[in-house]
Amino acid sequence: MLCKSISFTTFAPMDSLTQIVLGAACGEIALGKKIGNKALLFGAIGGTIPDLDVFIGNIFYSNSIDVMTFHRGFMHSLAFAFLGAFIFGFVFHQLYNTGKRIDSTTKKDWTWLFFLSIFTHPILDSFTPYGTQLFLPFTEYRVSFNTISVADPAYTLPFLICMIITMFFKRTNPKRLKWTKIGVYISSAYLLFTIGNKMYIDSVFKNSFEKANVSYDRFRAQPTILNNFLWYGIAETKNDYKLAFYSILDAVNTTDKFITIQKNRSILDPNNADLKRLTWFSDTYYLIEKDKSTNNIIYNDLRYVMITKDSVSSVMNFKIEKNGSRLETKPNRNFNVSNDFFSAFWKRIKGI
Repeated sequence: MLCKSISFTTFAPMDSLTQIVLGAACGEIALGKKIGNKALLFGAIGGTIPDLDVFIGNIFYSNSIDVMTFHRGFMHSLAFAFLGAFIFGFVFHQLYNTGKRIDSTTKKDWTWLFFLSIFTHPILDSFTPYGTQLFLPFTEYRVSFNTISVADPAYTLPFLICMIITMFFKRTNPKRLKWTKIGVYISSAYLLFTIGNKMYIDSVFKNSFEKANVSYDRFRAQPTILNNFLWYGIAETKNDYKLAFYSILDAVNTTDKFITIQKNRSILDPNNADLKRLTWFSDTYYLIEKDKSTNNIIYNDLRYVMITKDSVSSVMNFKIEKNGSRLETKPNRNFNVSNDFFSAFWKRIKGI
């Protein structure tokens, strides 16, 4: 049974900051020598553009499930990166190329700036468990390498510090590009570390499930929020899920502590089109349960769980309500994080 849930949007500012910093670095690489700190600003704008699909989805759709699954769709695709680079490059060049700034930059400069800042956004997102539809409109396949959390300070903060230092040098000073490159190198090195970490963790969970005689159809492993030390593994069997946590600081290279969660798929019609869309979004790792105190139907995305002393908490969970012939997701405000949440989380990161 899942309980004590927290909102996924709690970590959205950190995710947005990461893309702003990465976009700013792209802006500096493309136009820093010509327009100085303004390149950081415009790069940050470019790095933010794909996430505007959160707001655009609300314009195009009235159904909450449609809005949610629109995010990380076409505006996070490679096709949009190429298309957006030309559109925004042209628009911003026209706006900037006026008065005393005429001919100080070229349309090619602006196209390159927006290509780099938009293109790197979904590429980085594809390493997170959330998944990114990189190849729309050709396929809805969600690319998800599951190596880094959607919010990880170890990736973002050193990069941010380097970009802040960059701002204090004049645009003609070669140290600007030097500090930008340092930020890119550090963040890229950390991303490579998460890839290696993922390969190791996969072997840990596979060996753990084998040792426990857990026969599964498939499994996935991913880091818990805000770190790359504590990982979460989930194996799907015919009737249930087996959940386990493992820290790279654990004394042994397997885990024998599993939480069993029944699938409980009979509460809602599995053939419902909206439910199918929602489960596609969750990579079919989900649990539907009925809240005994409110009688609400709760949908839990099992790709995002957090640990407490006596339970597992879903980071992404929603109330499911009927709205005419459609299903809708509503915020689930009945759950609260216990006071020992972060202390238990930190204790488990340090290993057992």
